Formats: sequence, C-alpha cells, structure tokens
Amino acid sequence: MNSKKHLLAAPYAAWAAIFIIVPLGMILYYGLTDKSGSFTLENLLAIASPGHARSLWRSVWLSLISTAVCFLLAYPLAMILAGKKGRNGSFIILIFILPMWMNFLLRTLAWQTLLEKTGVINSILAFLGLPALKIINTPSAIVLGMVYNFLPFMVLPLYNALSKIDENVIHAAKDLGANKIQTFFRIILPLSVPGIISGITMVFVPALTTFVISTLLGGSKVLLIGNIIEQEFTQAGNWHLGSGLSIVLMVFILINMVVTALFDKEE
Repeated sequence: MNSKKHLLAAPYAAWAAIFIIVPLGMILYYGLTDKSGSFTLENLLAIASPGHARSLWRSVWLSLISTAVCFLLAYPLAMILAGKKGRNGSFIILIFILPMWMNFLLRTLAWQTLLEKTGVINSILAFLGLPALKIINTPSAIVLGMVYNFLPFMVLPLYNALSKIDENVIHAAKDLGANKIQTFFRIILPLSVPGIISGITMVFVPALTTFVISTLLGGSKVLLIGNIIEQEFTQAGNWHLGSGLSIVLMVFILINMVVTALFDKEE
C-alpha cells in the first residue's frame, strides 16, 4: 500500500521538482553568482542602492495599506455572509467571486479604462459638472487595483473562519450578560484569528510581488520592486541582479510565512 501511495504522489513530485524546485534553484544560482559564475553577494546588496531601496519600501508600504483596506472591507462582509445560511449565502459568495473567473490582466485593464483622464469615470464627472478625478498613474490607483483584485482572497478565509464559530458560544456569551461589542471583541474576533492571519498572508504576498497592477495603473511614474525585477529580466537581460533582488523579496515572504505559522498553528 505504501509503495502504491508513493506512485500516486509521483506526478505531483515531478511537477513540484520541475516547476518549483528547479526555478528556485536557478534563482539562487543566478542571484549568488556574477556573469563569470563566481560567487558574489553584490546582487543581494544591490537592494541597498537608493533606487532599489525606495522601490522596495514603497512596495511594502502600499502592500500594507492594501492589506489593511482589504481587511476593513472584508471582515464586515464576511460576517454578513457567515450570518446567511443555506442557498442565499452560497449564492452571494458565488456572485462575489464571479469576477475572479475573469483574467487578472483584463480586470486591471478595465480599471485603467475607468480611471484614465478621458475614461468612463471622468466622463461621468464632466457630464455632471464635477472636477476630474486625477488618480491614474498614482500610488492611490495602485492601491485601488490591489484591493479590487485581492479582496476575495481576504473574504474567503474570513468567511471560512467565521462560519465555523458555534452559535451556541455566542448565545452563551449573551446569556452571561455580554453586549454586542463585548461579544465581538471577546468571542468572535479571537475565534476568527486563523482566518485573519490566512487572509493577510494571501493578500500581502501577491500585493508585495505584483508588477502588472503597478505597470498598468501606476505607469512609469510609480515603480515597485516587482517592476524593477521584471525590467532586469526582460529589458536589461541581467538575470543575476534580477535574481538577487528576487531573493531579497523572498526573505520578506518567508518572514510573513513564519509569522503566519506562529499565529495560525492549527490551520
């Protein structure tokens, strides 16, 4: 039986080796060597240059803002969805995640069309005699794109955690004299911490590494670390520097995963 189980796992092991281990090995090799193949740390230390450091901290800052906004929007929505049982709740969740079935690039391009100077939103504002919205090619536009694209990744873990809370526990708290605020902060919020941690991870990591959203909605005026890495690979052809910066970015992701493991051991 054990040998058969190992055989069943062979396709996944091959997939992981080809598309996960090998690419990571290549990143480590290029990031820790120069063009001659000699070992070096210059590619990693390049993150300390003013331009790269500025892009990195801008990426971290915008990712934190996007994650916070997603949480503030997702938690009340997840509570509403968790309170709806049966088909109504499932239907609302289906409607909410329906945009995720559309291509990620198309969703971002749609926001570019909406936010540009002669876009749909500004056309409506001009028709109403209101001032134009100057948001395209700004950090605010990037945050808006991140929130729109990654909000479902915050809602679903929160909904999953909140829907598992036993209603009898909430009723018991109310019977013991707890009001709505006390019930929320002492019962509901602590029990939903696993969902909160999972949601933060699922939003922060892709927001930190994105370059498509910042390219389309930020233009060339707002460069994130993802844009720098993408340019090093595709335009400059410097795989060594691009890999070195990617390794630094992976350190931030690993720190996030460690924090998640510490606070979300059961999940």
